[in-house]
Amino acid sequence: MAVKIRLKRVGSKNQPIYRVVVTDSRSPRDGRFIEEIGSYNPTLKTDKFRVDLGRADYWLKNGAQASETVASHLKRARKAAPAA
Repeated sequence: MAVKIRLKRVGSKNQPIYRVVVTDSRSPRDGRFIEEIGSYNPTLKTDKFRVDLGRADYWLKNGAQASETVASHLKRARKAAPAA
């Protein structure tokens, strides 16, 4: 089973909100998932991306692959974490 960390879209039309989920790569974008580890709200001006870095690191150590978007957000979150 190939595990991915990717975004799942929730929210209404023209008001996207995404959840960061750990899922089997074969499942559909908004389908079943293993664990929800964060959220992303692109409409907010500040604090758009929230994620549990501990759980993300756990899954990455155990072979999960992050999508390009999630990987870039995780990189930013790691930079902002020591400042907070």
